[in-house]
Amino acid sequence: MAAGSTYTPIATTTLGTTTSSYTFSSIPSTYTDLVLVLYGYGASSDGSSIICRVGNGSTDTGNNYSTTRMGGNGSASSYGRYTSAAFMRFAALTGQSTSSSNPTSLVVNFMDYASTTAKKTVLNQISQLGGSYPGTELNANLWSSTSAINTIEIYPYLASFAAGTVITLYGIAAA
Repeated sequence: MAAGSTYTPIATTTLGTTTSSYTFSSIPSTYTDLVLVLYGYGASSDGSSIICRVGNGSTDTGNNYSTTRMGGNGSASSYGRYTSAAFMRFAALTGQSTSSSNPTSLVVNFMDYASTTAKKTVLNQISQLGGSYPGTELNANLWSSTSAINTIEIYPYLASFAAGTVITLYGIAAA
């Protein structure tokens, strides 16, 4: 028996102007997992992390997130851990290149996002594809809430997404 489409686009946008944040709201609970994909660059040359807050109805701004990260660029590596934070940190890459020839590529997996009995695990991979800071970072994030996720907000901390950045949220059908 042939399988149906695994990734179902829920929403997609191409930013027409410089934007300080983007929010997906009223996310349906009909999927097993969610995947967010961002391809773009920063609107300024300020170094900036892409960060994320999630919630149920509104974003959680409390210190209910943690991130464990590791990264490298072929000649150096880095790692770190953030606990009791006010957001999930996806990486320090977006604001470091304002050129469309040096974009950032981000893929975020929200596992079991609709569960009301488990804390939420969020994994991401982000790559700066050129510029002054090329490299890749992998992060394991946790939202310490058992609420279902129906709102996701992403933004570069202390910077903005440039016009032309494409952001898509996919639902993953149950296997």
